[in-house]
Amino acid sequence: MALVYRPTMQLSGILCSLLGWVLSCLTTYLPQWKNLNLELNELEIWTMGLWQACVVQEEGGMQCKDFDSFLALPPELRISRILMVFSNGSGLLGLLLSGFGLDCSKIGERQQEQKKRLLLFGGMLFWMSGITAVVPVSWVAHSTVQEFWDENIPDIVPRWDFGEALFVGWLAGFCLVLGGSLLNCTICSTEVHPSSIHYAVAEQQDQCQHLETETRP
Repeated sequence: MALVYRPTMQLSGILCSLLGWVLSCLTTYLPQWKNLNLELNELEIWTMGLWQACVVQEEGGMQCKDFDSFLALPPELRISRILMVFSNGSGLLGLLLSGFGLDCSKIGERQQEQKKRLLLFGGMLFWMSGITAVVPVSWVAHSTVQEFWDENIPDIVPRWDFGEALFVGWLAGFCLVLGGSLLNCTICSTEVHPSSIHYAVAEQQDQCQHLETETRP
């Protein structure tokens, strides 16, 4: 597949991946993975993240407390910590490798095959980073839905609901996968400059005119 605007597509892929990586880091440290509204006290909203639990009061602002033990956390939060840290690390490594593999990069201009390998490996890292960002937020969302509709829990007990961090995490995973896909698509493409296109068209026209002169009686 020939792409005239291959550098533009690469730039779009790297910017989309950068946005996804920033959102992934933001998701990791946001305390709003789960929200809890108390009907008895509507002025307080409890939130839970991967690292701390917070209470938001209308008059006193937000107060947070870090979790005392990693092993005391629910399984979905323990695994989510590991996956999100891995997602942030692989996304950062993907940005570094993809940056060296871009066509606009002056580093390794004469080593195009190595630049393609760096771009391919960077795109795969973005895919991996996006998947490892979507899995934990989806797992926490699934467990939240199960707890919310659990019939064994009395109705008077408050239920946890989706937090804003889950939606940020889903968007981060989408941007990372999309950015990696754009970068990998450019590897299979051949950059075509406008000058070569005009030259090919002019050469084809000359051939047509030559054939017309030969076929004239």
